This record gives sequence, structure tokens and C-alpha cells, in this order.
Amino acid sequence: MRDVECVEFLRWALPRLGMRWRGFRRVRRQVCRRVDRRLRELGLADAAAYRSHLESNPGEWTVLAGLCRVTISRFYRDRAVFDALRDDVLPQLCAGARAEPPRTLRCWSAGCGSGEEAYSLSMLFRLCLAPRFPELRLRVRATDIDDAVLARARRGVFAAGALRELPEDWRARAFDETDAGWRIRPAFRAPIEFFREDVCAPRPDPEDRFHLVLCRNLAFTYFETDLQRQVLGRLAERIRPGGALVLGIHESLPPDAPGFAPWHARLRIFRRLGAATRGSESA
Repeated sequence: MRDVECVEFLRWALPRLGMRWRGFRRVRRQVCRRVDRRLRELGLADAAAYRSHLESNPGEWTVLAGLCRVTISRFYRDRAVFDALRDDVLPQLCAGARAEPPRTLRCWSAGCGSGEEAYSLSMLFRLCLAPRFPELRLRVRATDIDDAVLARARRGVFAAGALRELPEDWRARAFDETDAGWRIRPAFRAPIEFFREDVCAPRPDPEDRFHLVLCRNLAFTYFETDLQRQVLGRLAERIRPGGALVLGIHESLPPDAPGFAPWHARLRIFRRLGAATRGSESA
């Protein structure tokens, strides 16, 4: 499929999926290759034939939505963000969690992909924060809608390139080198649970609350504004007052988004407002 043909198709299809073309400009070739493979699987000649197929087979939209999920992840991606979490945000959240039973810092990596973000949190906590908060334990809920990437995340084995942004000594402390790649050690796996979950779907357990939620390079890149607002509302329900929400470094909250104030505005880290935090200082 020619690039111009694929772009025209995506401009037609993405809004019907609640997505926006602007978020796909840089990754369109990856998506177009997937769509092209799908056309060959179905024996369809071109994008026009695929449009007709979608219009007469509603279930195919679910397949197309899967083809449009783009996973680009590395350990400690956007280093300045993780440095701010280490030096400022997480110490404050740890101090609050330490004061409340069961003394557990609860984090959620939404759209976790192959697990690099969740494992980065685990390493950051164990190597940098646990010595300061020895009575505190970490729990990380890592979710994605893609079963294939979740299987890779649970496997916990990564190519060397995925580790290139880690602090210098973390590879030696957190990984074992194997013939298959760099395997993360059990101590860094232990706090993390991986689940299949759609960030757009409401949760049946609204009592589930987190000190920190990372939703980076997902909803606020690829989704239309109305769907972004819906996702933000569901995220807000699950963040404790005073907790933190982290977006991708090039993302923004929807216009007039209530309930959040900048914590580190340049790094897209926001504080969840609540009775105890309204009027608190923002960075």
C-alpha cells in the first residue's frame, strides 16, 4: 500500500476508533505495514476494498484497533522524568504511604507494553528509595490490552538496546545476561503484577487507589479529545488525593481538565487535587 493511500485510509478510519491522525504521523509507517499485512491475509486488493470490508464486517474494527496500537518503550525512557520521580515526587509519596497502613506504595503503569516502565519503577524503588523507607513495600499494577506484549513483559528478557538509558550501574545490579538476552532478576519482578486491561474501560473496583499512575504515550497521544477526557476521568478516580499522574513528555491534559495541578509541568507530571492538597505548591 502506497504511503499516500495509507494516510488517506487512516484519516478516514482513526476517528471511527476514537483516535486522532495527529498522534500517528510519526508512527504511520509501522501501522501501515500492519494494515498491509492484514489486507494480504484477507485477500483484499487495496485500502478501498478494506474500507468496504470494515463497513460490512463490524468485528473487523476490533482487529484494526489492535493494528493501530503502537508500543515503543525502553527502560528509564525520558530520563529526566524518572530523575524527577526519584528526587522529588516519589519521596513525597513514600512519606505519605509510610504514614498509613498497610505501608504500601501503590503504582499503576497503564499501557505498560513489554514492561520496561514497570520494571524501571521497581528498580528505582529498590535501588534508590527502599534504603530511605525500609518499612515501605512497593506494589505495581502493570496493564495493557495486548496479550502478546504482556507475554513478553512477564518473560522479563530484553535486548541490550532497551537498557541503554538506564543509570550506569543498574544493569549489573538488576539483570543477568543470558543467551536469550538480559533477564531481570526475581527481586525486581516481585512487586509487579501484569494484567490485561483496556484503559478506556471502567473498572469494577473503584476502591482501588494508587499513589502514582503513569499513562505515557497512549491516551493523550492517540485518542480524540472526548475519549481523552473519559480516560482522564477514569484515571482520576483511581489516583489518591495528592497522588501523581505522569503523561508522555510531549503530551498534554485535555483542555479545562479538572482535578489536577502541575507538579513538574515541563515533564508532564501532575498532582491529583483533593481536600489535603488544594492550593499546594506546583513546580
